[in-house]
Amino acid sequence: MTGYYDYVLGLIPLALFGLTGGLMQTSLSLTQAVPIAAAVAAGIIGHALFVRAPVSGARSSFDGTDTRQNVRLQNAD
Repeated sequence: MTGYYDYVLGLIPLALFGLTGGLMQTSLSLTQAVPIAAAVAAGIIGHALFVRAPVSGARSSFDGTDTRQNVRLQNAD
């Protein structure tokens, strides 16, 4: 089953290569088309990171209390 982040991973190269090619067809040079396409790809990545941020499985309930019980934090060391 494909999710939102699977589509994001597919849209990144599509935006880079497809939009660059499309912009070059509209008489823009390669040096102009690549930064525009990269900005669109960066916008897609920014949307995935900050607007629809990945969250952990535990969420708080509507009354403001935390629904996690016996949560064990893992030490990175």
